[in-house]
Amino acid sequence: MVLLICTAAPQWQGAQAKEASRTPLSPRPALDAAAATHLARLALDCVHREYPNKVAHVMQDDTDIKPPRELTPAFYGCYDWHSAVHGHWLLARVAELFPAEPVASEARADLERSLTDANIAVELAYMRREGRESFERPYGLAWLLQLAAELRAWRDPQAQRWATTLAPLEAEAASRLKLWLPKLKYPIRIGEHAQTAFAFSLAWDWARMTGDAEMQQLLLAKAREFYLRDRSCPLAYEPSGQDFLSPCLAEADFMRRVLGQDTFDRWLSSFLRKIPRSGSTQWLRPAEITDRTDPKLAHLDGLNLSRAWMLEGIALGLPPGDRRIKALLATAREHRDAAWSAVTTGHYEGSHWLGTFALYGTPRRNEL
Repeated sequence: MVLLICTAAPQWQGAQAKEASRTPLSPRPALDAAAATHLARLALDCVHREYPNKVAHVMQDDTDIKPPRELTPAFYGCYDWHSAVHGHWLLARVAELFPAEPVASEARADLERSLTDANIAVELAYMRREGRESFERPYGLAWLLQLAAELRAWRDPQAQRWATTLAPLEAEAASRLKLWLPKLKYPIRIGEHAQTAFAFSLAWDWARMTGDAEMQQLLLAKAREFYLRDRSCPLAYEPSGQDFLSPCLAEADFMRRVLGQDTFDRWLSSFLRKIPRSGSTQWLRPAEITDRTDPKLAHLDGLNLSRAWMLEGIALGLPPGDRRIKALLATAREHRDAAWSAVTTGHYEGSHWLGTFALYGTPRRNEL
């Protein structure tokens, strides 16, 4: 028998509720112009590089035999569709944060090239083609929502125009997730694209930003159904050999978004029991990568980066002064340090997507 966290009803955050998990703590590292420029160059190198390309493509007939640039003309680069989407997110974020840097104008030019009405119309038709009901679900769809949220939040006339252009595809991605969530009976707890917890976090942040109460309610229902009763997550079983997401940490990072601070504190104490109160980092060591030219083995660099910002997110969800925060932040630093060299090596197997994971953990101007 599994017990609930407490006898009282959990404190859930609704669309209009104060986000109690925000604290004065600001552990996430600042991003300087040189680092931002480097990350942007990784995306600039790939968002319109068509090959090599891994297309997850259901074909109905010979008319579906086309090169990637014709199948999905906005998001055909960066090896695969979802990486192209979040490569554009990276460009938007850097151009917003560092508008005076030369790389910002290059980022704007590539966004302008991709985000046209004609390109998005083809993308929408492609997604709606028979047999593509599960296309990029949930990972790519959730990143598409993040790109849309980034453009919406950027108070710039050109960015607002891009947001308007992207809106039909954004609506389609949101609709597909909303249709899927009520039918999803079980969580997906793997460390790759299909994982639900990370996608739920991306979708939640989009829903809060846009005020989409329906998406928030669907995600809250799944948080209760899938995760609220979870206990003693087996961190010792991680990582699997080609993870780029931690099942345990991603779940905790999602739950800190939807639980009030006190409830999250109690839930985390049962879910991740072994977080030290001494500041030690020995409880969770960075993953070791044996071959960065292997696309699947290189996933582990992404795991170290995503663990870093998930650990920092978990720390943000705790009350100020909580004795676990020191260990969470120190462990995050070790993971980020272990992975940063991979973001600078230039192996396309990793560089086409690791830049996004390096940037995702840094705040916007109006965050934290």
